[in-house]
Amino acid sequence: MKRPITIITGQFGDLPFEEVCQLMSSVGYEGLEVACHAHVDVHKILEDDEYFNWFNSILDKYGLKVWALSAHLIGQCVGDRWDKRLDNFAPSELAGKPEEIRAWAIEEMKVIARAAQKLGVKIVTGFTGSPIWYYWYSFPQTTQEMVEEGFQKIKELWTPIFDVFDECGVRFALEVHPSEIAFDYYTTQKLFQVFEHRPTLGLNFDPSHLLWQGVNPNIFLRDFSDRIYHVHLKDIKMSLDGRGGILGSHIEFGDTRRGWNFVSLGHGDVDFDGIIRELNQMGYKGPLSVEWEDSGMDRLTGIKESYELASRINFEPSDISFDSALKVE
Repeated sequence: MKRPITIITGQFGDLPFEEVCQLMSSVGYEGLEVACHAHVDVHKILEDDEYFNWFNSILDKYGLKVWALSAHLIGQCVGDRWDKRLDNFAPSELAGKPEEIRAWAIEEMKVIARAAQKLGVKIVTGFTGSPIWYYWYSFPQTTQEMVEEGFQKIKELWTPIFDVFDECGVRFALEVHPSEIAFDYYTTQKLFQVFEHRPTLGLNFDPSHLLWQGVNPNIFLRDFSDRIYHVHLKDIKMSLDGRGGILGSHIEFGDTRRGWNFVSLGHGDVDFDGIIRELNQMGYKGPLSVEWEDSGMDRLTGIKESYELASRINFEPSDISFDSALKVE
């Protein structure tokens, strides 16, 4: 059975939930990774049976299934070092109140786990935030003690959340990403060590955030194969022309002067064929969730061609060896 092709709804937060469902179903998507900040009220899922039934009826109407809940923005507020940008991810009445934002996010993540359980969803994708991301370039000098303190802070903040996840039978799939405590290969390795390889914590594999850093997504996938709980299909185009560098130059996404940009599937440099082969080898049967981000393309065009590409590359492993017939009977 082929993996379902799904799409994350966060980039369509300007559209109401039913319109998103109608659109994605018409394109051919089989399910959704539903953004908690945009398309589902997790409190109402738990407390309001009428809303719970309405939410499920819309999914049924368009033949869709929720394969994961996305808690990226809420999770960022748990572990991040506050600046005014974080106010955009929390209720407006908490703006400028770092500890109140953090406390809200911690409790919200617990509610999301309980809502996922009620919806029959086993995976919540998201970010953790990082109290030490601003140390990423070690000048002024950063000591290993400072780094260790940051990892331990994430463990302290997320352990009570993961306890609730365990109670609900739900797992958290971290998207390795700049601004997170785990943003590349070795920080991911360290995070698992800090959490003593707790099964609650796994990965939402997204190759686009690795490629521009110079990390090979296929090697990353192979080495962390036992922790791949969810997969994003997202492409990135590198254009290091001698002017634009990998740090982005504070130029907005989509500007062709940048050294790299997120692009619609098939327009960039991600080796999706290699990724599918690694997923086949590890026996991954979960969804392939398109995360569509391309500031230079009409999004309706983009989600259609991304679905077509995802469907085309979603091949199953062979159940025979290609040279098994090359023998004399």
